[in-house]
Amino acid sequence: MTRIHPTAVVAAGAQIAEDVEIGAYCCIGAEVSIEPGVRLHPHVVVDGRTHIGAGTQIHPFASLGQPPQYVGFNRPHSGLEIGRGNVLREYVTMNGGTSLDKVPTHVGSNCYFMTGVHIAHDCWVGDNVTMANNATLGGHVTIGDHVNIGGLTAIHQYCRIGKHAMVGGCSAVTQDVVPFAMAVGNRARLRGLNVVGLKRRSFARVDIQALRTAYRQIFLGSGAFAERLDEVSVAYRDNAVVMELISFITADASRPIAKVAIEADD
Repeated sequence: MTRIHPTAVVAAGAQIAEDVEIGAYCCIGAEVSIEPGVRLHPHVVVDGRTHIGAGTQIHPFASLGQPPQYVGFNRPHSGLEIGRGNVLREYVTMNGGTSLDKVPTHVGSNCYFMTGVHIAHDCWVGDNVTMANNATLGGHVTIGDHVNIGGLTAIHQYCRIGKHAMVGGCSAVTQDVVPFAMAVGNRARLRGLNVVGLKRRSFARVDIQALRTAYRQIFLGSGAFAERLDEVSVAYRDNAVVMELISFITADASRPIAKVAIEADD
């Protein structure tokens, strides 16, 4: 049975599953849909074309599905899609998208967003992502699966953060961070591979070693960058993990890739 506190305001038209819990003073808009097992703690606002996946927990003062923070934006936004099993702590904000094709801002499943995290319009956040307190994504940012972002870190619009990467706290990220890497700083630079994270996720030792060798050759080797990339592509064409790193770098030639901070690299 749905449990809705008598002080909550739920607009007609909102689709609320049977066992959803909505706490005191929450406000739910008419286009919102909420799957089973979701709990909204007191003082949560959900508006716009927002969908919340099953089992997600949303803590006080979160604001979801508000219009994009986009000067001059004056049309209905394209919505917000939140996956299953997420935790959104206090004051988390996630905005709807600007897509004319009605593609929503996307947040995956089993993510943990700590206090004050902001997800801007048209972002795409993968599964099993952790963002620490007050980490911020600009518009159109893409975050891969299993990424960890430290507290007070800001990621510039249109940046991509590859799968299994870790971005340290208090960083300013203005260039793309490749998969499996660690990055930190203002402006953020690569500081080696996220080896601890890879081991925790049971990556094979042979794949970690291949990534180490490929990473050093790509970012620390001699010769032109494009030539090094081609050499690694040929040498590791049968290694799916290394080829994922290559594919990320070559997917969009217009995007700058964060380089290595040599003095801190391993």
